[in-house]
Amino acid sequence: GHSLLAIQLLERMRARGWGAQVRSLFQAPRLQAFALTLERSGDAAAADPAQHDLSGIPEGCEAIRPDMLDLVALDAEQILRIAACVPGGAANVQDIYPLGPLQEGILFHHLLQVQGDVYITHGAISFDSEEGLRGFMEMLGRVIARHDILRTAVLWEGLPAPVQVVQRQASLALEWLACEDVHVAERLSAHVRAGDFRIDVRQAPMIRAVAARDPAHGRWLLQLPCHHLVLDHATMELLVEEAAVIRQGREGTLPRPVPFRRFVAQARRGLGRAEHEAFFSAMLGDVDEPTAPFGLLDVQGDGSRILETRLVLEAELARSLRRQARSRGVSAAALFHLAWAMVLARITGQRDVVFGTVLFGRMQGGAGAERALGMFINTLPVRIRVGAQEAQPCLRQTHALLTDLLHHEHASLALAQRCSALPGGTPLFSTLLNYRHGRSSHDEAERLKGWEGMTVLGGEERTNYPITVSVDDLEAGFELTIQASVPVDADRLVGLLHAALKGLADALANEPARLLCELELLGETEQRQLRQWGINEKRHPDVQPLHRLIERQVQERPDATALVFGDAQLSYAELNARANRLAHRLIRCGVGPDVRVGVALQRSFDMVVALLAILKSGGAYVPLDPDYPSERLSYMVGDSGIGLLLTDGSLKEKVPVSGDLRVLEVDALDLKDEPAQDPQVRVDGRNLAYVIYTSGSTGRPKGAQLSHSNVSRLLAATEPWFRFGTSDVWTLFHSYAFDFSVWEMFGALSTGGKLVVVPYWVSRSPQEFLALLREQQVTVLNQTPSAFGQLIHAVEQDADQGQGLALRCVIFGGEALEPQMLRPWMERFGDERPQLVNMYGITETTVHVTYRPITRADLEEGRRSPVGVNIPDLGMRVLDAELNLTPVEVPGELHVSGDGLARGYLNRAALTAERFVADPFDERGGRLYRTGDLVKWNAQGQLEYLGRIDHQVKIRGFRIELGEIEAGLLRQPEVREAMVVANEAAGETRIVGYVALREGHGFEDERASAALRERLGHALPEYMVPSAIMVLEALPLNANGKVDRRALPVPTYGAEGVYEAPEGELEEALAAIWAEVLGIERIGRHDNFFELGGHSLKVMEAAAIARQRHGIELPLRTIFELPTLAGLSNAQAAHGRKAQQRSQQLAAIDALLAELE
Repeated sequence: GHSLLAIQLLERMRARGWGAQVRSLFQAPRLQAFALTLERSGDAAAADPAQHDLSGIPEGCEAIRPDMLDLVALDAEQILRIAACVPGGAANVQDIYPLGPLQEGILFHHLLQVQGDVYITHGAISFDSEEGLRGFMEMLGRVIARHDILRTAVLWEGLPAPVQVVQRQASLALEWLACEDVHVAERLSAHVRAGDFRIDVRQAPMIRAVAARDPAHGRWLLQLPCHHLVLDHATMELLVEEAAVIRQGREGTLPRPVPFRRFVAQARRGLGRAEHEAFFSAMLGDVDEPTAPFGLLDVQGDGSRILETRLVLEAELARSLRRQARSRGVSAAALFHLAWAMVLARITGQRDVVFGTVLFGRMQGGAGAERALGMFINTLPVRIRVGAQEAQPCLRQTHALLTDLLHHEHASLALAQRCSALPGGTPLFSTLLNYRHGRSSHDEAERLKGWEGMTVLGGEERTNYPITVSVDDLEAGFELTIQASVPVDADRLVGLLHAALKGLADALANEPARLLCELELLGETEQRQLRQWGINEKRHPDVQPLHRLIERQVQERPDATALVFGDAQLSYAELNARANRLAHRLIRCGVGPDVRVGVALQRSFDMVVALLAILKSGGAYVPLDPDYPSERLSYMVGDSGIGLLLTDGSLKEKVPVSGDLRVLEVDALDLKDEPAQDPQVRVDGRNLAYVIYTSGSTGRPKGAQLSHSNVSRLLAATEPWFRFGTSDVWTLFHSYAFDFSVWEMFGALSTGGKLVVVPYWVSRSPQEFLALLREQQVTVLNQTPSAFGQLIHAVEQDADQGQGLALRCVIFGGEALEPQMLRPWMERFGDERPQLVNMYGITETTVHVTYRPITRADLEEGRRSPVGVNIPDLGMRVLDAELNLTPVEVPGELHVSGDGLARGYLNRAALTAERFVADPFDERGGRLYRTGDLVKWNAQGQLEYLGRIDHQVKIRGFRIELGEIEAGLLRQPEVREAMVVANEAAGETRIVGYVALREGHGFEDERASAALRERLGHALPEYMVPSAIMVLEALPLNANGKVDRRALPVPTYGAEGVYEAPEGELEEALAAIWAEVLGIERIGRHDNFFELGGHSLKVMEAAAIARQRHGIELPLRTIFELPTLAGLSNAQAAHGRKAQQRSQQLAAIDALLAELE
């Protein structure tokens, strides 16, 4: 059974005096249960829907009065305006009534699109003779004469609300297209699908007929574009079927036509607004985020960039789905809705999803409703929670929801959306599911009987949604059709839906208590691909302790320079001897394998010697940056459990020292009697090398424990990429409390390179650091993007423009890299020497995880923070909250496996268990580290960084990545550095941008901020444009070279944060219109139309009033894109300037032509 049969059943029951509700049949689909509902409801017949069938306008009436219109309130002047638009005037007006719920939305989209129309459905038919074609047209005309909806036009200009006007007579003209070539079908199709093809819905019928002769194939072709305002899918089938019956001479057997006004009357006089609002508020009241896969939020699309794919389900799966539906007393539609919800959950990362469903719209229509023609369907939201739900109960809940929705099938989508917690103007969903009952092959043959010599070539339907799923229930099986906006792959979506249906059917049959989130949706090919991408293949079992790598260089190159600090140098032999002497002293102080030793020293030879000595003694160093706040240092000293601290006399007082902590002042130690030979302490790769504290979400720093092998394997695994060697000169730029320093120190000293220790004050001065790079002929530079951005600025200011540098490699880490910031560098130096490499990483996985050379192509393609491929002995998985693989192009949390994982967090067992989890993909029992970073695989198998999960913010219901806004700022030619943050102000989340400008752009110029905001408004959605953009001389950096967010100045917001009165006549006029339409007394020039309660119907009303009273043309799309008085005023002014320029240009051309004459 299905909805059409349900309508027939209920009508036959009503004819026998039995009252029954549609909802009762779906809630109790078994005979016994349904009979009980009838007994309870008794034999009281429901109100006959046919009572609204008759129009109040008598035939021959030439003066229509307001009292003749029972479904709409119009005054005499408005009726005259309508009659003037109808061919034949009032005498040709049969009826006037409002639009149905979905018709209102379709009209809005029709008016929104200047060219083309997404809501035109196309049908193509082939005939073997011209006579056959003309015969079909004659029959079609008779069908039009039978049904009021086919003689309907829609009018709105000068009216309080749009109405549909039924004409007594409306003829369908046949247009012939002359085609001389052999591609007649393509030409004909292109003619009716051209970007500017529209149907004037103010004229009836809303059908066009375009024919062409195709001599090459001996046929005559007919295209029938029809507007969805008057036709839905079922109506199209009934139209062709009735034409066939008439052609057979059996018109008398057709039932009496059901007027469309019956449906409109029911929609208007059925359940009240309050009942609809109560239902949808209960369903959607706490939904504060749209369900928008792949970030597709434009639900005002024109359907021009849509690709379609189809799939017929295999017979066994179709039988299984029907079997499961029958055995559980639910509709097959419930299975498909639940399966699509599973797909949405997987491709959005949300466990609570909302999408649109198309309702049949005829369930309350009374006798003959299943054969009525018109636009009956309606789109309403469905919310399904897919999280940790078992398959069987979730299926029952879905069926119950769809059943309850039938009771509200005439509610408007605008009403339903307003019941959510989303701000006005924010779409609730961007995908649509249309479950419809098609005809079996036998029924199709019966429908076309009598049309010998005619072949239906197919049809095409579009919606304004970026993703539409159609399920055709063909009785014998199911066919899936998915239309997806480019670049979304419709084939992938249909594959995911197929997998969801199969997994759901299998689970219901064999494991009904299985959790939906555990069902695999990815096909074997994609699973295999995702498993191969980021897999850890190479291992380095022979890793050495770090100090052994340096001792090998001492043996091979004892006199080579190891360290440079200022004017002083240390050879490898001297460095090793000093470290050995200190190591022997540490051993005598009780240091041994895995003993933690604190270090609080400024950048110097002593600092490097101290770290190396600790490793040689078997210990692990705990860096305590003297510049850290005293409270933080005190916590780290206590938490790390160090019994020994290495510092010097000048810093001793900065580190809080408890009574049992022994302190060695390295600048006062007399070590001349200590041995200079390497200590013979048994240390292997598994021993602890260092504990570095990183910020914790609770406010307490956490100590990550890293071993010798963690670092040694990093150096070995990356060696083929970089080939570091004895000719390289490195800088120790970063604080030793930041793990980038681990790479700098041991990368240089383990390969025989020279390490230049950068004094702190030089690291803070880009100009002095540039001079150091040139003087020391540095070849390997490691930088955070923020620090390198300031170095780029120093190069731009440099008298020699960066000439004389010896850099061969610049490695980025520590922060997300936006390639756009490198544009000025690449314009000056190119992308080959130095090579620019992005290496994403985290402390817990040993400095670096990935490798990605950055090229000019990344700038041109506008890529955001490309992360690249994994280091060979690390694995990368992009997983959802249930540790399922996320599909390509779908964001998920990055999980890292392999030999780089830290032991865990010191003294934080619970946090270690939370962040270091069992790897479900590793049969050997490996671990995964949950990074907290949001990433996605692109189609090329490269990882793209999207941001920190805990840095995501929600603005007006949209979950956004601040990095995308930063990338937008960095694309502006005057911006050299950018940072975007989200601030809470007056209970509202606001986006604030901070920029540093290039040379030649005034630092004090406030116009720079306004200009940037305006340009961002053209590239980003309005809700992503910062409320304020602050121009700084430079972004503040912390000791690690990252942007210091806490040091950013307090934002100053623009006037949009407070009420600002409208300015000028245009804004004042629009404010008065908004106040009238929205029922609000005061409208500010920066108030958002949709946040004040506006929606699509209100937009149409406001635009109509502006046109009628003030002659102001406001395109609907402009109101959506610029929903403030100030924005609309600026747009109108810009339009006026362009019009004036065009006028001046035409005048100049006229003058020139006059001169030539």
